[in-house]
Amino acid sequence: MTELPDSPVEKVIVTYESQAEEAGSNTAAAGDARAKGAKTGENLRFERRLAGGAALVDLGGEASKKDLAEVMDAFRADPSVASVEPDIRAYAMAATPNDTEFAKQWDLFEATGGMNVPGSWDKTTGSGVTVAVIDTGYAAHSDLAANTVPGYDFISSSSEARDGSGRDGDPKDEGDWNLTDGECGPDSKAGGSSWHGTHVAGTVAAAANNGKGVAGIAYDAKVQHVRVLGKCGGSSSDIADAITWASGGSVPGVPANATPAKVINLSLGGDSFSCPSVYRNAINGAVSRGTTVVVAAGNSNANAAFSTPANCANVINVASTNRDGSRSFYSNYGSVVDVSAPGGETRRATDTPGTVTTPENGILSTLNSGSTTQSAENYQPYQGTSMAAPHIAGLAALLESVKPSLTPADIESAIKANARPLPGSCSGGCGAGIADATKTVDAVTGTAPGGTTFTNGANVAISDNSTVTSSIAVTGITGNAPAALKVDVDIKHTWRGDLVIDLIAPDGTVRNLKTSSGSDSADNVLATYTVDASSEVANGTWKLQVRDVASGDTGYIDSWRLTF
Repeated sequence: MTELPDSPVEKVIVTYESQAEEAGSNTAAAGDARAKGAKTGENLRFERRLAGGAALVDLGGEASKKDLAEVMDAFRADPSVASVEPDIRAYAMAATPNDTEFAKQWDLFEATGGMNVPGSWDKTTGSGVTVAVIDTGYAAHSDLAANTVPGYDFISSSSEARDGSGRDGDPKDEGDWNLTDGECGPDSKAGGSSWHGTHVAGTVAAAANNGKGVAGIAYDAKVQHVRVLGKCGGSSSDIADAITWASGGSVPGVPANATPAKVINLSLGGDSFSCPSVYRNAINGAVSRGTTVVVAAGNSNANAAFSTPANCANVINVASTNRDGSRSFYSNYGSVVDVSAPGGETRRATDTPGTVTTPENGILSTLNSGSTTQSAENYQPYQGTSMAAPHIAGLAALLESVKPSLTPADIESAIKANARPLPGSCSGGCGAGIADATKTVDAVTGTAPGGTTFTNGANVAISDNSTVTSSIAVTGITGNAPAALKVDVDIKHTWRGDLVIDLIAPDGTVRNLKTSSGSDSADNVLATYTVDASSEVANGTWKLQVRDVASGDTGYIDSWRLTF
């Protein structure tokens, strides 16, 4: 006796004895299904023959356990039936990594403040992508070693580099400590080494399932340490050269990068009312080479428009959220912020700077225990937009890995379009919301959990100030559309804020998916929308209607799909 599943069943699989007429004749199998349906009071219908010869029989909708049991009993009572079983559903299984500290990585999986990362790992783990961490360099760590590729030290001052040689091929972190107050300016304070770049790198790509430590977001990606920050920080000239080199560009006097990065993380910044030309040129060059550039918004609880390179164009500017899903008290904000990600809070806004009162609410990652020079490896929680940015860099690596044709603009568009509103508060502007890794990966791969999918991949041109539609004919769905109908949209357009997108049901009912916005100048719409269509009959012609409400930019509907 087959145990009946708890989840609803819509079909059963019937295997007939080899000598039975129904075993070889679809007509006979269809007649038998109708006869069993008449006997049980169900609307049974032969759907198709399976590869092994069994018959798939539709129950006419979701059947209760009682109705399912009656149908199966009717088939079992027939001596010509060898077996009958429910057509049960299977789902992608996102296994929990065996890393010993994974349970403390709330930023990856908690529903309130986390980024919904594990559900994406059944589709992509970042394999084949290199992420450049332009930062303090690398403090050797066994949780990063397997995922580390050769980098470079771009600090041109030998005294600031602390290695006696200036620029060289060794990105080892020599420490960024200060022994006395005032060494780096009148307001600077004495302090130990941060090992900042190693912490950032662990969030991106610490090895997973190795029975130790933490798991990176893109744990099969490679990290390239590019050292630009030493004693008293780093210069914009060194940082700009590092951006160019990391993305595969040429820098005088520096060997070519053998493994150019498809993603760059810049968890660094300084004050500037505008983006310096040296940054602008380096970033634009990197993006033109197909590299996505992710930047921390800054930690001054101020408008990110005055922090650079966060205020540069063609970057993904990332603000920080805490475990409650609110903007972290220190995080910069404003209209230049693109998206938010977990950056944690290891202390409260009212606590004395430098104290750690809630370490469990920080971002746990790889580190080093040395107070000045490197010592033993360890793991520690940090807070900051520096911790938020590598969450987005890791997500960008996942997207690049699963769909290499994505441009930096596509990646930014997908991350923003599939972010969720902050469950907590944000004063000043936190971008599109908290990034959702699983939803974003599903959007770019055109997948959704379960369901039947209908797709239209024919291009439809979108001219200035025009309205166009693309149609999908839905057939074979019983009853009404679901309360969570998935609408995946891929539109190429050079100013997506010009677009209004609607879904039109077969009866003409219009449901708005996206409104226009004069300030949204990003390219493309790559998003998954969920609409309640439970009042609509599923079968019929559905339309995606796109209106261009401004002049100057055009594009086309690349593809769209419905998942029931």
